[in-house]
Amino acid sequence: MSERKKTTITDIARELDVTPSTVSRALNNHPRISDSTKKAVWNLVKKLNYQPNNIATALRNGKSNFIGVIVPTSDRYFFASVIRGIEEVVREEGYNLIICQSDEQTNKEQKNIDALLQIQVDGIIASVAKATTEFSYFEKIINQNVPLVLYDRAGENLNVNSVVCDDYRGAYNAVSHLIEQGCTNIAHFAGQQHIKIYKDRLNGYLDALKDHGLEINERFIIESDLINDTDIILGAGAKMTNNLFSLSETPDGIFSASDFAALGAIKALKSNGISIPDEVALIGFSNDFSSSVIEPGLTSLDQHTKKMGMNAGKLFLEQIKDPKKINHPKSIVLEPKLVIRESSSIKKNTTSEVFSS
Repeated sequence: MSERKKTTITDIARELDVTPSTVSRALNNHPRISDSTKKAVWNLVKKLNYQPNNIATALRNGKSNFIGVIVPTSDRYFFASVIRGIEEVVREEGYNLIICQSDEQTNKEQKNIDALLQIQVDGIIASVAKATTEFSYFEKIINQNVPLVLYDRAGENLNVNSVVCDDYRGAYNAVSHLIEQGCTNIAHFAGQQHIKIYKDRLNGYLDALKDHGLEINERFIIESDLINDTDIILGAGAKMTNNLFSLSETPDGIFSASDFAALGAIKALKSNGISIPDEVALIGFSNDFSSSVIEPGLTSLDQHTKKMGMNAGKLFLEQIKDPKKINHPKSIVLEPKLVIRESSSIKKNTTSEVFSS
């Protein structure tokens, strides 16, 4: 059985005995094309199920109405929510999204960028892969005058529009909350420190302890790869918890830079008969959906992911409407909210109470 041939503008022109350029102008509602010709073209387009080649159009006129969005991984609620926010803003201006996944790998991130530039997207909105430590490929986007907006994980040395979370303030507030609940020996599950968000979360943890007059126990700070497959992070959280409770001095609070590592900690604590939050209080980061359905509910920091995406979309639209703004990039910093659930409510049984400083 032979493959069905895709309909082209030339096919439509041949059927109507007009030139391909006439068909193209009719499809673009050109004022010099008569209404009768436009109607005939559109009737045949529907009949033959013609689909325009938007990429070819982009190559001709330099505008595609596509925005490339690069996510480190597609299986997290965090990034799905960011994408939803971006799409909600840009679709009103006629833009569509092309989603690419870097799998947290620099080489895949670079291939994504090359592919998006090749099809001449009108802009790129990206979160940097965990393996990326050098940002020349992002400078390649800038050098081609393509609007670039970074979200969540932004290159520290890239002077571009960005939307990030105040990870330092979120961590500081989380640890302060544990101290207010009576915790004095607070451990921290830290992410890899070449990644700015985890560096900021560690610094917030440290400063909160210092400002409240508590000693810093280096053995209570455990660095792990918190950006990985969910099952691996859950396992890492459980392993870090078991390691902590093999020490002569054990923590009465845990602040995790990842919800999933905190969920692993809950599993390990429950397996060992350790009461949450009376013996150990816990807080995670990102307020993933799973944090609200586990028992006990996990206190966590909400990063306003949809709002993050919406702001990223708005920054793109501002730059596309006024290219001069590329010389005056803007950084939007969102303050996370502490959503208090049972895992940290020692003094009082408060569920889903929200605080921000």
